[in-house]
Amino acid sequence: MLNETYPYYLANEAVAANTDLEVTDKFSGAVATRVAMADAPTIDKAIGYAVDAMPALREFPPFKRQAVLEHCVKRFRERYDELALALCIEAGKPINDSKGEVTRLIDTFKVAAEESVRIDGEIVNLEISPRARGYHAYVKRVPIGPCSFISPFNFPLNLTAHKVAPAIAAGVPFVLKPASRTPVGALIMGEILAETDLPKGAFSILPAHRDGADLFTTDERFKLLSFTGSPAVGWELKRKAGKKKVILELGGNAAAIVDGDQGDKLDYVVERLAFGAFYQSGQSCIGVQRILVHAQVYDALREKLIAKTKSLVMGDPKDEKTFVGPMISESESKRLAGWMESAVQAGAKIVAGGKVDGAMFEATLLEGVQRDTDLYRKEAFGPVAILERFDDFEAALEAVNDSDFGLQAGVFTDSLAHAHRAWDALEVGGVVINDVPSFRVDNMPYGGVKDSGLGREGVRYAIEDMTELRLMVMRETW
Repeated sequence: MLNETYPYYLANEAVAANTDLEVTDKFSGAVATRVAMADAPTIDKAIGYAVDAMPALREFPPFKRQAVLEHCVKRFRERYDELALALCIEAGKPINDSKGEVTRLIDTFKVAAEESVRIDGEIVNLEISPRARGYHAYVKRVPIGPCSFISPFNFPLNLTAHKVAPAIAAGVPFVLKPASRTPVGALIMGEILAETDLPKGAFSILPAHRDGADLFTTDERFKLLSFTGSPAVGWELKRKAGKKKVILELGGNAAAIVDGDQGDKLDYVVERLAFGAFYQSGQSCIGVQRILVHAQVYDALREKLIAKTKSLVMGDPKDEKTFVGPMISESESKRLAGWMESAVQAGAKIVAGGKVDGAMFEATLLEGVQRDTDLYRKEAFGPVAILERFDDFEAALEAVNDSDFGLQAGVFTDSLAHAHRAWDALEVGGVVINDVPSFRVDNMPYGGVKDSGLGREGVRYAIEDMTELRLMVMRETW
């Protein structure tokens, strides 16, 4: 179970300042633990400590950064069950999914440990004309400076890891604001980081209310803001961020296309679609929301997908049989139920699921959803998926692009031509062939276009954002 209370971490040290933040068990609704909350003066101190840490971090060599990351990997493995249970309780994530996220946390830190000792530069020959005779250039990467991180509730371990692990590898100090609904995993991470010899001020992990956390965005001492969360909040933070670099990992309403040649593979396709649409109650920005199916296989896939959707077990996330647990809050469940009702009133039909009880939202499948409804155009962020028929592959690509979002898309096809055409035509950050858009491995470049964000995560790509190129030109003859 969870501890009764958790401190925050200020300049590498645990501080039990208060117990102001109640963290609930998302299934029972009961208070599971209480967490210390940081106020604006504390956040200001943390930023000052991060600035002061920069000289020591510049002298903290790659092999020491690697040792820190390897220590984290070791300790995460030792505390695997504790981390999984904490995630299950604070996020309402089914225990099997929680264990999977701990595994990805470990993977991300392992990749960062490897990358920490190969942040290389290059030599540039400048002799492109007679005037540059004898000149050469050398380029290296240097830490950008103190970084501000704001992480979301839906993957509170792994999406936090995608900020923290690259920062340690790159040698940048950071101040992290974990999601107030799910701060415990990040604080356990802080406890483990505090066991290392990172220079004082290298990290602070500070749960904070939004009204007290404006400094995470506006303070000019930060050189980079990395935010993962909702599009409305993310773009507003970018507007307020000033001169600092901004990385945004925002929402989506991801689509999966099932081509007409998939008739003999429908069992596999349906398994993956059901996983992509309904795992962790659909609360993933790359969860399958729109399913476009060729007319040749539509009826057969529809029948199988309805049966699969109805078979998914909903209940207590601590039960290993549970596939669909609670949404993060009853208010989010009500919001999605309202979108579903509006879609039905506009002509949609619920073909599986549709029942809602508090934060528990049954895995739900609809067809006939109009493209101008909120359920089609916005990010559902819950266990609801839409079936749609198509006759022409080009029309399906156009339908996927008919969205304000562009994070990832999935295409099930045996046609190499269709795979390459989708890669060329789809306005997304990533195209996944023969799997759902929900697929992610933690070393791949991950991010979106349009309203889905700016920049890319995936450890090496995050390190590039957290470092800057520094040039030295040398005249070797005169």
